Amino acid sequence: MTERKLRLGVNIDHVATLRNARGGALPDPVRAAVMAQQAGADGITAHLREDRRHIRDADIDAIMDAISIPLNFEMAATDEMQRIALAHRPHAACIVPERREERTTEGGLEVAADQNRLADFIAPLRDAGMRVSLFIASDPAQIEAAHRIGAPVIELHTGAYCDFHAEGDMAARDAELARLVDGAKQAADLGLEVHMGHGLTYDTVAPVAALPEVAELNIGHFLIGEAVFVGLPAAIAQMRAAMDAARA
Repeated sequence: MTERKLRLGVNIDHVATLRNARGGALPDPVRAAVMAQQAGADGITAHLREDRRHIRDADIDAIMDAISIPLNFEMAATDEMQRIALAHRPHAACIVPERREERTTEGGLEVAADQNRLADFIAPLRDAGMRVSLFIASDPAQIEAAHRIGAPVIELHTGAYCDFHAEGDMAARDAELARLVDGAKQAADLGLEVHMGHGLTYDTVAPVAALPEVAELNIGHFLIGEAVFVGLPAAIAQMRAAMDAARA
């Protein structure tokens, strides 16, 4: 059974997106990581994409030097990213699908059809002491495959659930939530640690935060967007309050 307290990982990618849109050094994603830690985040998530569209290599060094909470290093399953992860040895490595033309991560990693390669890919990361997670859809075949190749953690993609909510398609939203509920139970029964993330907002977080199998939520874009209006500490505090109320 997972711990009672639900962890919040704050993704600071889009502070870097804003920096890169103008060029230069501001706003500084490292400052955002430190501020998130001070505001009560349990971890920081950063995705070093192959095209470096937001987080850059130097950001990873600087973030790891600046924070005392865990860094969750999101990465594609490529040789380059494996080398970078092994050189830095963050607390966690989350393997995500990545396509150059996408605006954000679309869908989950295809594990079932790529088991041998992914098993070989994650083995050195695990051996180096990283907590390896796979970002996947809530699909029984993908969850079973993640367990089979030795991933200790999965992160279930909540994007479709959040999109349906935003579109007002409540029947589809509820069906997607039911898939997340079933996936969390299946994964927990297999002994996997369950995380969820992607697209979560104040309006959508409660039903997934209430699931006892879920140990961690990773939330980024919404919190950075809210921070424009209320500041990052206030945005994190409100999200934490919503998560804690749902879990209670």
